[in-house]
Amino acid sequence: MGNQKINYQKLCEEEIKKVSAEGKVPSVLLHSCCAPCSSYCIEYLSQYFHVTVFYYNPNIYPDSEYYHRVKEQQEFIKRFPAKYPVGFIEGDFNTQDFYKAAKGLENEPERGARCTECFKLRLGRTAEMAEENGFDYFTSTLTISPMKDAALLNRIGSEMGEAHGVKWLPSDFKKKNGYLRSCQLSREYGIYRQDYCGCVFSYSQRHALEKAVSPMNTA
Repeated sequence: MGNQKINYQKLCEEEIKKVSAEGKVPSVLLHSCCAPCSSYCIEYLSQYFHVTVFYYNPNIYPDSEYYHRVKEQQEFIKRFPAKYPVGFIEGDFNTQDFYKAAKGLENEPERGARCTECFKLRLGRTAEMAEENGFDYFTSTLTISPMKDAALLNRIGSEMGEAHGVKWLPSDFKKKNGYLRSCQLSREYGIYRQDYCGCVFSYSQRHALEKAVSPMNTA
Protein backbone atom coordinates (compact mmCIF):
# COMPACT_ATOMS: atom_id res chain seq x y z
CA MET A 1 0.00 0.00 0.00
CA GLY A 2 2.92 2.31 0.74
CA ASN A 3 3.96 2.28 -2.91
CA GLN A 4 0.48 2.95 -4.27
CA LYS A 5 0.51 5.86 -6.69
CA ILE A 6 -1.55 8.93 -5.88
CA ASN A 7 -4.04 10.01 -8.53
CA TYR A 8 -3.45 13.77 -8.39
CA GLN A 9 -6.03 14.56 -11.03
CA LYS A 10 -8.68 12.75 -9.01
CA LEU A 11 -7.67 14.88 -6.01
CA CYS A 12 -8.09 17.97 -8.20
CA GLU A 13 -11.56 16.85 -9.27
CA GLU A 14 -12.56 16.16 -5.67
CA GLU A 15 -11.44 19.65 -4.62
CA ILE A 16 -13.39 21.20 -7.50
CA LYS A 17 -16.48 19.17 -6.59
CA LYS A 18 -16.24 20.37 -3.00
CA VAL A 19 -15.98 24.09 -3.80
CA SER A 20 -18.65 23.82 -6.50
CA ALA A 21 -21.05 22.22 -4.03
CA GLU A 22 -20.49 25.21 -1.76
CA GLY A 23 -21.46 27.53 -4.62
CA LYS A 24 -18.02 29.12 -4.72
CA VAL A 25 -15.90 30.29 -7.65
CA PRO A 26 -12.47 30.55 -6.02
CA SER A 27 -9.39 32.21 -7.46
CA VAL A 28 -6.39 30.24 -8.68
CA LEU A 29 -2.98 31.47 -9.75
CA LEU A 30 -1.89 29.21 -12.59
CA HIS A 31 1.84 29.10 -13.20
CA SER A 32 2.28 28.65 -16.94
CA CYS A 33 5.39 27.30 -18.63
CA CYS A 34 4.07 28.10 -22.13
CA ALA A 35 0.91 28.79 -24.11
CA PRO A 36 0.51 25.26 -25.56
CA CYS A 37 0.63 23.62 -22.14
CA SER A 38 -1.64 26.28 -20.64
CA SER A 39 -4.35 25.86 -23.29
CA TYR A 40 -6.11 22.83 -21.84
CA CYS A 41 -5.39 23.88 -18.25
CA ILE A 42 -7.12 27.19 -18.86
CA GLU A 43 -10.01 25.52 -20.67
CA TYR A 44 -10.50 23.11 -17.77
CA LEU A 45 -9.90 25.36 -14.77
CA SER A 46 -11.79 28.41 -16.06
CA GLN A 47 -15.04 26.44 -15.80
CA TYR A 48 -14.69 26.44 -12.01
CA PHE A 49 -12.20 29.15 -11.02
CA HIS A 50 -11.28 32.75 -11.59
CA VAL A 51 -7.95 31.96 -13.24
CA THR A 52 -4.97 34.27 -13.39
CA VAL A 53 -2.04 33.04 -15.44
CA PHE A 54 1.35 33.73 -13.90
CA TYR A 55 4.05 33.61 -16.54
CA TYR A 56 7.25 33.16 -14.57
CA ASN A 57 10.02 31.38 -16.48
CA PRO A 58 13.50 32.87 -15.91
CA ASN A 59 14.95 29.60 -17.26
CA ILE A 60 14.09 30.33 -20.89
CA TYR A 61 16.92 30.80 -23.39
CA PRO A 62 17.55 32.82 -25.49
CA ASP A 63 15.82 36.11 -24.63
CA SER A 64 14.09 36.19 -28.02
CA GLU A 65 12.53 32.80 -27.25
CA TYR A 66 11.20 34.12 -23.95
CA TYR A 67 9.52 37.12 -25.56
CA HIS A 68 8.07 34.94 -28.31
CA ARG A 69 6.59 32.56 -25.78
CA VAL A 70 5.15 35.25 -23.51
CA LYS A 71 3.48 36.92 -26.51
CA GLU A 72 1.91 33.60 -27.51
CA GLN A 73 0.62 33.21 -23.96
CA GLN A 74 -1.00 36.63 -23.94
CA GLU A 75 -2.55 36.09 -27.37
CA PHE A 76 -4.12 32.79 -26.36
CA ILE A 77 -5.66 34.30 -23.23
CA LYS A 78 -7.14 37.14 -25.30
CA ARG A 79 -8.66 34.80 -27.86
CA PHE A 80 -9.91 31.96 -25.66
CA PRO A 81 -13.63 32.26 -24.71
CA ALA A 82 -13.34 31.29 -21.05
CA LYS A 83 -16.44 31.00 -18.88
CA TYR A 84 -14.81 33.30 -16.33
CA PRO A 85 -12.36 35.96 -17.58
CA VAL A 86 -8.71 34.93 -17.34
CA GLY A 87 -6.16 37.38 -15.96
CA PHE A 88 -2.45 37.59 -16.69
CA ILE A 89 0.64 38.48 -14.65
CA GLU A 90 4.13 38.42 -16.08
CA GLY A 91 6.84 37.58 -13.57
CA ASP A 92 10.36 38.97 -13.55
CA PHE A 93 12.54 37.68 -16.35
CA ASN A 94 15.78 37.57 -14.41
CA THR A 95 17.81 34.71 -15.88
CA GLN A 96 20.38 34.97 -13.09
CA ASP A 97 17.79 33.54 -10.72
CA PHE A 98 17.74 30.39 -12.81
CA TYR A 99 21.51 30.16 -13.23
CA LYS A 100 21.92 30.56 -9.47
CA ALA A 101 19.47 27.68 -8.88
CA ALA A 102 21.23 25.55 -11.51
CA LYS A 103 24.77 26.23 -10.28
CA GLY A 104 26.75 23.02 -10.02
CA LEU A 105 24.07 21.08 -11.91
CA GLU A 106 24.88 22.27 -15.41
CA ASN A 107 25.80 18.76 -16.63
CA GLU A 108 22.76 17.03 -15.17
CA PRO A 109 20.53 15.25 -17.71
CA GLU A 110 17.02 16.42 -18.51
CA ARG A 111 14.58 15.39 -15.75
CA GLY A 112 17.46 15.32 -13.25
CA ALA A 113 18.42 17.42 -10.23
CA ARG A 114 18.72 20.66 -12.23
CA CYS A 115 15.10 20.40 -13.34
CA THR A 116 14.02 19.80 -9.75
CA GLU A 117 15.73 23.01 -8.65
CA CYS A 118 14.09 24.85 -11.55
CA PHE A 119 10.66 23.58 -10.45
CA LYS A 120 11.35 24.74 -6.89
CA LEU A 121 12.33 28.19 -8.15
CA ARG A 122 9.24 28.67 -10.31
CA LEU A 123 6.68 27.09 -8.00
CA GLY A 124 8.18 28.88 -5.00
CA ARG A 125 7.79 32.24 -6.69
CA THR A 126 4.25 31.33 -7.73
CA ALA A 127 3.33 30.46 -4.14
CA GLU A 128 4.85 33.76 -3.01
CA MET A 129 2.85 35.67 -5.61
CA ALA A 130 -0.33 33.83 -4.61
CA GLU A 131 0.26 34.76 -0.98
CA GLU A 132 0.98 38.41 -1.81
CA ASN A 133 -2.19 38.74 -3.88
CA GLY A 134 -4.61 36.70 -1.78
CA PHE A 135 -5.34 33.84 -4.17
CA ASP A 136 -7.31 30.89 -2.83
CA TYR A 137 -5.17 28.35 -4.70
CA PHE A 138 -2.15 28.04 -6.93
CA THR A 139 -1.10 25.32 -9.37
CA SER A 140 0.99 24.78 -12.50
CA THR A 141 0.64 23.71 -16.12
CA LEU A 142 3.85 21.69 -15.76
CA THR A 143 1.95 18.51 -14.87
CA ILE A 144 0.42 18.35 -18.36
CA SER A 145 3.73 17.31 -19.89
CA PRO A 146 4.27 13.55 -20.35
CA MET A 147 7.97 14.33 -19.76
CA LYS A 148 7.42 15.78 -16.28
CA ASP A 149 7.07 13.86 -13.01
CA ALA A 150 3.64 14.80 -11.63
CA ALA A 151 4.38 13.31 -8.20
CA LEU A 152 7.52 15.43 -7.87
CA LEU A 153 5.74 18.58 -9.00
CA ASN A 154 2.84 18.02 -6.61
CA ARG A 155 5.23 17.39 -3.73
CA ILE A 156 7.12 20.61 -4.45
CA GLY A 157 3.90 22.57 -4.94
CA SER A 158 2.47 21.30 -1.67
CA GLU A 159 5.67 22.19 0.21
CA MET A 160 5.73 25.69 -1.28
CA GLY A 161 2.06 26.15 -0.45
CA GLU A 162 2.68 25.23 3.18
CA ALA A 163 5.63 27.61 3.34
CA HIS A 164 3.53 30.52 2.07
CA GLY A 165 0.14 29.68 3.55
CA VAL A 166 -1.61 29.17 0.21
CA LYS A 167 -3.46 26.03 -0.85
CA TRP A 168 -1.84 24.02 -3.63
CA LEU A 169 -4.35 22.62 -6.12
CA PRO A 170 -3.09 19.13 -6.94
CA SER A 171 -3.12 18.12 -10.57
CA ASP A 172 -1.97 15.76 -13.26
CA PHE A 173 -3.38 17.63 -16.22
CA LYS A 174 -2.10 15.07 -18.73
CA LYS A 175 -4.73 12.62 -17.43
CA LYS A 176 -8.03 12.08 -19.26
CA ASN A 177 -6.46 13.13 -22.58
CA GLY A 178 -5.43 16.50 -21.22
CA TYR A 179 -2.17 16.50 -23.14
CA LEU A 180 -3.95 15.40 -26.31
CA ARG A 181 -6.47 18.21 -25.87
CA SER A 182 -3.65 20.74 -25.44
CA CYS A 183 -2.25 19.61 -28.80
CA GLN A 184 -5.67 20.00 -30.41
CA LEU A 185 -6.13 23.49 -28.98
CA SER A 186 -2.64 24.46 -30.12
CA ARG A 187 -3.58 23.51 -33.67
CA GLU A 188 -6.96 25.25 -33.46
CA TYR A 189 -5.41 28.51 -32.26
CA GLY A 190 -2.20 28.26 -34.26
CA ILE A 191 -0.07 28.39 -31.12
CA TYR A 192 3.69 28.18 -31.53
CA ARG A 193 4.93 24.89 -30.05
CA GLN A 194 8.59 24.97 -29.11
CA ASP A 195 10.80 21.90 -29.62
CA TYR A 196 12.74 22.11 -26.35
CA CYS A 197 11.85 22.68 -22.71
CA GLY A 198 13.29 26.16 -22.42
CA CYS A 199 16.68 26.49 -20.76
CA VAL A 200 20.08 26.79 -22.41
CA PHE A 201 20.91 23.24 -21.34
CA SER A 202 17.82 21.68 -22.97
CA TYR A 203 18.43 23.92 -25.99
CA SER A 204 22.01 22.64 -26.34
CA GLN A 205 20.97 19.01 -25.88
CA ARG A 206 18.23 19.36 -28.48
CA HIS A 207 20.55 20.82 -31.08
CA ALA A 208 23.27 18.28 -30.31
CA LEU A 209 20.72 15.52 -30.94
CA GLU A 210 19.60 17.11 -34.20
CA LYS A 211 23.21 17.28 -35.34
CA ALA A 212 23.81 13.66 -34.39
CA VAL A 213 20.84 12.35 -36.41
CA SER A 214 21.24 14.69 -39.36
CA PRO A 215 21.78 12.85 -42.68
CA MET A 216 24.55 15.38 -43.37
CA ASN A 217 26.46 14.11 -40.35
CA THR A 218 29.10 11.76 -41.74
CA ALA A 219 31.18 11.51 -38.60
